[in-house]
Amino acid sequence: MNLLIPFIVLIERRRWRNAMVLMLLLLIASLGLQPVQARPFGDRPHKDHKVSRDLDEEATEHRKPRARWARDVGGVRHIQAIIVSDSPDPSMTELRAHVERIGGTVLAVHPAVHAMTVQIKARHAKALAARDDVVSVSPNRDTHRTASALESITGSLTSAVRTGSTKTNYLGLDGTGVGIAVLDSGVMREHWAFADSTAGYRVKRNVNMLNNSVQNWVTPTGGATSLMPGSAALATYENAIAADASDIHDAYGHGTHVASVAAGRAKFYGPGTPDTTGVAPNANIYDVKVLNGLGFGTVSDALEGIQWAIYHAKAYNIRVLNLSLATDSTETWQTDPLCVAVRSATAAGITVVVAAGNFGKNLLGKEVYGRISSPGNDPSVITVGAANFNSTVARSDDIVNMFSSRGPTRGAYVDASGVRRVDNLLKPDLVAPGNKIVGAAATRAYVAVPEWNLLAKTFYNNLVTPVGITQVYGETQMLMSGTSISAPAVAGAVALILQANPGLTPPLIKAILQYTAQPLPNTNLLQQGAGLLNVDGAVKLAKVLRTDLGTVVNAGSIAVGASMLATGKAMPAATSTVNGAAFNWSRMVFAGGSHVLSGPALFTKYQPIWDPRLTWASGVVRKRVPVYWSGTGIVANRFVKSFTDVAAPNQVLLTAGVISANAMAGASSFIGKTGAFIPTTTLSGWLSSGSGLVLGNGLVLSEGLVLSEGLVLSEGLVLSEGLVLSEGLVLSEGLVLSEGLVLSEGVVFGER
Repeated sequence: MNLLIPFIVLIERRRWRNAMVLMLLLLIASLGLQPVQARPFGDRPHKDHKVSRDLDEEATEHRKPRARWARDVGGVRHIQAIIVSDSPDPSMTELRAHVERIGGTVLAVHPAVHAMTVQIKARHAKALAARDDVVSVSPNRDTHRTASALESITGSLTSAVRTGSTKTNYLGLDGTGVGIAVLDSGVMREHWAFADSTAGYRVKRNVNMLNNSVQNWVTPTGGATSLMPGSAALATYENAIAADASDIHDAYGHGTHVASVAAGRAKFYGPGTPDTTGVAPNANIYDVKVLNGLGFGTVSDALEGIQWAIYHAKAYNIRVLNLSLATDSTETWQTDPLCVAVRSATAAGITVVVAAGNFGKNLLGKEVYGRISSPGNDPSVITVGAANFNSTVARSDDIVNMFSSRGPTRGAYVDASGVRRVDNLLKPDLVAPGNKIVGAAATRAYVAVPEWNLLAKTFYNNLVTPVGITQVYGETQMLMSGTSISAPAVAGAVALILQANPGLTPPLIKAILQYTAQPLPNTNLLQQGAGLLNVDGAVKLAKVLRTDLGTVVNAGSIAVGASMLATGKAMPAATSTVNGAAFNWSRMVFAGGSHVLSGPALFTKYQPIWDPRLTWASGVVRKRVPVYWSGTGIVANRFVKSFTDVAAPNQVLLTAGVISANAMAGASSFIGKTGAFIPTTTLSGWLSSGSGLVLGNGLVLSEGLVLSEGLVLSEGLVLSEGLVLSEGLVLSEGLVLSEGLVLSEGVVFGER
């Protein structure tokens, strides 16, 4: 890629410091020099541990604003920020009043996150952060869009899943009854990819969460939006966001393609068109638009979208949430607003699938680690990297795409001693096909003038022409690449798993997907997680487990160590055969942020970590519990009002019999290929042969902390071996046209 192009873009946007860093990269490249190591994190303390670093730096009025969430009004720096609170009052009444007293405006309230989006003068940020009821103050950052070959590659065409699948007919699991909420740029309701078996469509709702008042710095308005069921205020809100009748649901084109990968059909397409059947071709889609016609949105919009999905989850049976979008964040998973939001969704029983990001190589084309974007850096979600299937349905030649983001996570917090601590969580969790995947291409839903979406129109010869078909309204298709496309493949797989066993909890589903994944050769834990998506194995394992687990876990009526196997069932053989080739499962599960676990006991005995309300990482365990609306005429335990979040009580986290692979992996060394850098196939092979430490007494949470650290990534680990340059330049997810071409146009640079 010509580095002068992004350099010119930065100069035009007056991002002087980033331009200078990029010029330094150009100089380094021209001289053949090696980058200087970054300073240890402990030497770089945060000015205020509750105010994110990027907000702190942008607060100065001595230079022009660089971020879209900052603006000078009458010579005074104003910012749009998200305040996360731990006030015992779900409405945060006192905090909202304080914002108004200092001349600020509340743009939106997000009960699911216990947060609010505000517009305030920048100089008030630290005073706000000093309040006891404030956890963090973050900028309202931009978010960016991060048979059939897909069926064959993912292992969906086996006797355990679907048999005899063609464009016109298939038998087996198809996601029937499961709702997938797609937070993206919109989904074209009347594309034939989403037709049902009658004369209707499976896009059940189109809602538009883009908040124009957040973009309007002159007359902002806003307030609480999680309103009482049956109230006039709720009806007004739902009418305001309804977009079902629009004829342009997806002007950008990203969301429609994403939805078709998860749940598209090809049976209505004409002769000569490719079979582009998605992973769960009869699942229902809920289109939650949080990105505009250019593929951009804000964190505030995403919070509103997640909150809407949580609120309607039980009424619409939304069991899966797909976020093929990302934002650059400097914050720890514990306080990052998007991370808090996705943890809320998980706690409410929704399995959240997130794209890892497309930051796997830097501007010099070199592999870099530590580039997992938010909210993929949260331990509760399934973070998905991208695999290249090399244009064959055989899995033996699959590799991890170079553009796919590598772990570990690099969000950070400042401890009580003023030392900056980096999360360093193991990510991604697994990889799925994400290179040149053919799927639905949105057009205007008007047969007389079916205008192309922006992506197809702009990159027609890259995305549309290679499909090689005559494009017909309702059948329009294009190909796309990126972790944005691999994530919905996993979301579709989750729908199949839930159809096979609706009683599974989100963390248990994540464990099943990892345990049954196929490790790819010559690739480590931070590149591929547990391995390549294996729908065959995941469904087999799901089918032998109890179907009431979600109910008894939520009620607290299942004992630690109780059997999770269904009556008369036993653990299946830890192998799968896909497209005629047999392979062993990875047999590994990430837990606690940096632990690698294994063994049948993970699934034969109840492990408390399968409670979706618990989050364990960085030595900390939190319990986040939904609070439901109640009252006359309101269905009990149906609509979430808010959440409580406390340190989890002392308890067992893991039972005896679980196998730990931490010591076997060894200390983390990139050069030695050990620890987090160990090839997944190597560690999986050892586990398959019976190696590993069997926990004799399990693992116990005491005083709110878990002292066992797992695969420790020490402060100098990534930096000392030159893998990250001064914490690096981060490109926003952007658009990937192919393995070797990541568009630089419109990218955003910033320090992580």
